[in-house]
Amino acid sequence: MWLLRRVNERRARRAPAPDTGTVRILLQHAYGMGGTIRTVLNLAGYLARERDVEIVSMIRTAEEPFFPIPPGVRVSFLDDRTRPRGWIPRLLSRFPSVLIPEQENVYRSVTLWTDLRLVGFLRSMRTGVVISTRPGFNLVTALFAPPGVLTVGQEHVALDVHSPEIRRLVKRRYGRLDAFVTLTEADLRQYAKTLRADPPGRLLRIPNAVPDLAGDVSPLEEKAVVAIGRLVHAKGFDRLVRAWAHVAAAHPDWVLRIYGRGAAKAEARLRARIEDAGLQDKVFLMGSSPEIGVELAKASVYVVSSRYEGFGMTILEAMSKGVPVVSFDCPHGPREIITHEHDGLLVRSKKAQDLAGAVCRLIEDRELRGTLGANAVCTAAGYDLNAVGARWDALLADLGQEQAVTVAPRPPSPAASPAFAGLPRAVTGGRIQAG
Repeated sequence: MWLLRRVNERRARRAPAPDTGTVRILLQHAYGMGGTIRTVLNLAGYLARERDVEIVSMIRTAEEPFFPIPPGVRVSFLDDRTRPRGWIPRLLSRFPSVLIPEQENVYRSVTLWTDLRLVGFLRSMRTGVVISTRPGFNLVTALFAPPGVLTVGQEHVALDVHSPEIRRLVKRRYGRLDAFVTLTEADLRQYAKTLRADPPGRLLRIPNAVPDLAGDVSPLEEKAVVAIGRLVHAKGFDRLVRAWAHVAAAHPDWVLRIYGRGAAKAEARLRARIEDAGLQDKVFLMGSSPEIGVELAKASVYVVSSRYEGFGMTILEAMSKGVPVVSFDCPHGPREIITHEHDGLLVRSKKAQDLAGAVCRLIEDRELRGTLGANAVCTAAGYDLNAVGARWDALLADLGQEQAVTVAPRPPSPAASPAFAGLPRAVTGGRIQAG
């Protein structure tokens, strides 16, 4: 670290002025599927309208992208595992990462080779903006990005979901970032409290934008309820299957379609739950679909059974198709998107039968279903890409103007004054900004 500081001091003296027209976005797997990938591609497409944008993917394990790459966006790979590699990459790939914490979800898919490639990429930058999209990448970027490069960390899940070790490293390093962006107000408050002694240059909320999906607004006529998500514990599909047993008993002509994939064992367990409940002709695992908007347009209700959500992108996608949402009131995203009894229903308890009751209410009340669906379209419009993208424009412009004054490394932030204790909605100079 002493040597790195000396090198940074030397580079700072001759670093060019910050260039916010050049943006590099760090992503784990640009050709994979998932909510984070979809929303990052959405953001990249917007920024590429007026900027040079490249997505730097940590790994490549697929020949073709699952989601279309937006016009004007380039994609490069630090570790292309679909091609033959030399003996050095093969050798170093046998060793685990030393930069990504073991508690990070991507730890098992990164290696010492990806560590070296990531650090090499960061140190090769002379100017521009790098946006990192998960805790492990935020931590490495905060440590190794050189002077003259603007660093923006992004978070797609809630802070309290992370392990104590991740939170300790967040507290220690995020103050080096020029900006850190959360998706929800609740998470913004948690990060403000955690980073009070050493905040990043900007701490603010910018929600995800709803993508432009194929398919029309749903007429809410088909007797089908849809859920979307990876087949993991956090999404609570086990609870959803229990809930559907109650729904199927009351409304045997309705079906539940679950879109998403997971590990083979997870999918087998969920399928076994469905069969054990006798719901194999009522609950269908549909796999993944690149045209999820078309599938949502066939639904009459969208259901969220998650134990926690970083934001809840699929909620907005359903709303954009006029589909009312029934969701557990889980931390953190749903309650910031859904207005109870206006564009959806929030279930305060964690009981499967209560979720079932809310779904049955919309099944049985066609007028309410239509009212909530119409209001949902209006809610989704507030997350339009142009509206959300303009907030990114403002952030980058703000960072560029401030950093143009000096490109020397920012000194550690002073301890927060007692005035910060109330989490003010706008604080400048290591400041908190409400979304």
